[in-house]
Amino acid sequence: MTRSPAARIAWAIGAAGLAAFAWGSLVERTRWTLRRVEVPVLPAGSQPIKVLHLSDLHMAPWQRSKQAWVRSLAGLEPDLIVDTGDNLGHERGLEGIRAAFDVFAGVPGVFVNGSNDYHGPVLKNPLKYFGGPSKHRPRAKQLDIGALHAYFDSLGWIDLDNAAAAIEVNGTRLELFGVDDPHKNYDRLDLITAAIDELRAEDPLGDETWPDGPGTDASRPTLTVGVAHAPYQRVLNSFVNHGAQVIFAGHTHGGQVCVPGFGALVTNCDIPRSQVKGLSVWRHGLRSAFLNVSAGLGTSITAPVRFACPPEATLLTLVAAE
Repeated sequence: MTRSPAARIAWAIGAAGLAAFAWGSLVERTRWTLRRVEVPVLPAGSQPIKVLHLSDLHMAPWQRSKQAWVRSLAGLEPDLIVDTGDNLGHERGLEGIRAAFDVFAGVPGVFVNGSNDYHGPVLKNPLKYFGGPSKHRPRAKQLDIGALHAYFDSLGWIDLDNAAAAIEVNGTRLELFGVDDPHKNYDRLDLITAAIDELRAEDPLGDETWPDGPGTDASRPTLTVGVAHAPYQRVLNSFVNHGAQVIFAGHTHGGQVCVPGFGALVTNCDIPRSQVKGLSVWRHGLRSAFLNVSAGLGTSITAPVRFACPPEATLLTLVAAE
């Protein structure tokens, strides 16, 4: 039977759609990718710092290839791990996180919560993302975020949820602060100033280096770092106002389903599409900071597809600015 031109076009469009879905769900979703970038942000004369940025694993216990690939990243010998949340994707997700992260025990790390660390996945209409950021579903299953925190504590990692901390890495003092998940409005930006003030009160040289940039004392360089799960503009602006020079975030999945040559269709927050993933500069007022938004390593188990946006981890090498 001979098809009409319109029928042939419809058939071709349908076939292309099926092929794209098959690629996105069967191939690209597990095409693990390491992105490497260099960030010129440290004071002159500082030793480089290798930061492994992990985000949005949405881990389920049966995801063995993801767990093995994350374990392999230990071979990069990072100096610091920054985990920007949404580690869990199933009520037994911690089993997979342990299998992936045990190898990093003893490597300095920091973390914040994502919404999916609190609640398990539920089936959603993907078209609703075009109407704005996703909403919490009351039927979502509670996850054991306390057990996740206890595990990260056993690795020696620091909880930055509405908190601040300081560590020294390769001779540079890192002053880090972060917020609980902004997507669920758990961020308490009002607490950041007090947390930083308390942190710096314990540092006799603190007032000489914050918030106006790297320390001028060559024997004690300082870098200020902000960490959040979802890169909402209110959070990024507050971080810049508080002196952050580098900001880490995730949540967006890089758009998850992108159009080649156009990019992300949605961001699931209010960040511009041009900054939905990768390294960029966030400017607010007279200040600015490097911003790295991870496209993440997973998807919800209810939406297992990626297109033109492979799952990724990022190795950022922080180096001295010229």
